[in-house]
Amino acid sequence: MARHIDILEHPQTAIDVASGTLAEGLPIGLPTETVYGLAADATNPAAITRIYETKGRPRFNPLICHMSDLAMAERYAVFDPISRKLAEAFWPGPLTLVLPLRPDSGIHPLATAGLDTVGIRVPQGFAGELIRAFDRPLAAPSANTSGKISATSADHVDDDLGERITLILDAGASVVGVESTIVKVENGEMRLLRPGGLAASEIERVAGKPLKRKKKASAAIEAPGMMASHYAPGAAVRLDATDVSANEALIRFGTPDIPGSENALAVLDLSASGDLSEAAANLFDFMKRADATGAATIAFSHIPDEGLGEAINDRLRRAAAPRE
Repeated sequence: MARHIDILEHPQTAIDVASGTLAEGLPIGLPTETVYGLAADATNPAAITRIYETKGRPRFNPLICHMSDLAMAERYAVFDPISRKLAEAFWPGPLTLVLPLRPDSGIHPLATAGLDTVGIRVPQGFAGELIRAFDRPLAAPSANTSGKISATSADHVDDDLGERITLILDAGASVVGVESTIVKVENGEMRLLRPGGLAASEIERVAGKPLKRKKKASAAIEAPGMMASHYAPGAAVRLDATDVSANEALIRFGTPDIPGSENALAVLDLSASGDLSEAAANLFDFMKRADATGAATIAFSHIPDEGLGEAINDRLRRAAAPRE
């Protein structure tokens, strides 16, 4: 089983042990403000291979590379003026920018799935401190089996991957609770590749221009989180539920009980007050709790598709998508 280190109680020990483990080419469970990541040296092909093997992740699905700050990111990628403006405004934080790789950047092609671009993020808090000490970027997808519910606590990581990795750093529950927002700037236009923990309206406010969404699905995978089926529990997922059957668990959002909820296997409220930030922070943990009841289906009540609701509904639509 994986060793746990509480970073609040033992921050320097966590950095020392984690740096040593990463230097050996082994992935670790790393807390960030969005979700827990499965982190490894983004310049080491053996380490990146271990990420894919540990998660069971398709190798055509690129990995986000995490940096300590903007200066470090500039060593590996080329910034256009809009991307730089967004980085200065929102880093460290839950924003990933897809940028052209610098020639001979050192990030291994396995991390980028062979693309000539790389998704870069600067995480808040301890993760950034560890990257600064390690002085190499960390590729870090969510610390869960590929396609399943993302981890927002050390226990989630341990339950899923604890027998496959040697170290999990524990910082308690993730504050944001959903993955980062992914943006790509092309020809002066911003495209939203994945909604996430930074609301689109905030990005538009800083950039002074609209954030374009895809009008239809594309087969091309440009960034993580773009596969049709993703973030899925063992149970089926049903959205915009107006009633609940006895073999279902209900996850609601600030709404009164709906017909049949008294017979549901579980009733969980993402936010009784209708706070989308609270709902995002609770989403994956509540999905895991509902799944643990043995329910055949998890029913979700309606969640507004605005602000962080866009990211929540993106995750739920992918969780509800047909599975191969």
